[in-house]
Amino acid sequence: MNFEYFLAKRLIKGEAHKISISAPIIKIAIAAIALGVVMMLVAISTGVGLKHKIREKVAAFNGHIQVSSYDNNASDVSVMPVSLNQEFYPEFKGVDGIDHVQAVASKAGIIRTETTFEGIIAKGVGSDYKWAAFEEYLVEGELPNYLGDLNEEVLMSELMANRLHLKTGDTFYAFFLKDGDVSKLPNQRKFKITGLYDSGFEEFDGLYLFTDIRHIQRMNKWESDQVGNFEIFLNNFDDIDEKSKEIYGKTVSTLDTQTIVNKYYKIFEWISLFDFNIILIIGIVIIVSGFNMITALLVLILERTQMIGILKALGSANWSIRKVFLYNASYLIGIGLLWGNAIGLGAIFIQDKFQVLKFPNPKEYYIEYVPVHIDFITVLALNIGVLILCVLMLLVPSYIITKITPVKAIKFE
Repeated sequence: MNFEYFLAKRLIKGEAHKISISAPIIKIAIAAIALGVVMMLVAISTGVGLKHKIREKVAAFNGHIQVSSYDNNASDVSVMPVSLNQEFYPEFKGVDGIDHVQAVASKAGIIRTETTFEGIIAKGVGSDYKWAAFEEYLVEGELPNYLGDLNEEVLMSELMANRLHLKTGDTFYAFFLKDGDVSKLPNQRKFKITGLYDSGFEEFDGLYLFTDIRHIQRMNKWESDQVGNFEIFLNNFDDIDEKSKEIYGKTVSTLDTQTIVNKYYKIFEWISLFDFNIILIIGIVIIVSGFNMITALLVLILERTQMIGILKALGSANWSIRKVFLYNASYLIGIGLLWGNAIGLGAIFIQDKFQVLKFPNPKEYYIEYVPVHIDFITVLALNIGVLILCVLMLLVPSYIITKITPVKAIKFE
């Protein structure tokens, strides 16, 4: 049996420990650690959750990586066509970690109604389009079906429909320039709204209308095997820079690759600030929790001064006695971590299932409710890190034990 551990265990379980002067101080220290863990878990889960949700929304409209002709000049409108006959389409076998590849084409236009008009980008998609994200965003009607013959079905945002005073089932006319030449009569297309979506991303909702890619091909006088660009989805977003370089190396020299991080760098610069905020909160909480434990440890040492003197008189080394109190403090930290995890993870679970907390202004965060995301590895690393850092902070105040002399300590009251 480890002597220091045995003695610390007896001190913790003893009745004197529960009714001692230090009892309320110890409870406050445990509560501070528990509250700190709750704050850290909430900060990490909400920060990471918001990052993931915003990334998902940007990717839903653009994919993670876009492959297009250099002549497009990073425009949102497809200028030069790209052939569908590529080695990486429909499956990108040359690079690992690719989830899906889809072909799209975009064309700028105007929707005109009896009372108003709205500028749009008609995004042409085909049978290979990944509708999974829009199933979540769909608020009315159904998703268009482009598996059969060319049809008039479109998916419009709820924001755009409200501006144009349209609803599901309505038909409307859209006008598109011919080859960008304003002197020619524009192409006119009649569409029917089959569904309305709301992603919460006003920058995209107010711009994109989803239609059959064959409309874009006909207006641009492209062949059936020509598209505007390819959108590639990855299994792991964190690999986006590495995979972008690999994809660029596997495509022909006339094609360029661009990640959504580069295309929407302002959005991703903004969400990168979440990491700094999380680190700042964790640092402050650990310091506060550490000082609470330092206070509790000093009180414990003061309360057990006579015991320290007796142990020294019996020949115990300073480090041995310090270990007794460090074991004691570690136990208290463990209790705080246990309660903190129970409360914090419980709150995260409730928010994830019921979305209790809402943003007062959803437009600023592109989502109505506070999203949460956390994994086991993060929780484990956080708990181990807090325990180690708090114990390390206690090494300095425990040094006071070396200054206690047996004669004075035994007489201490």
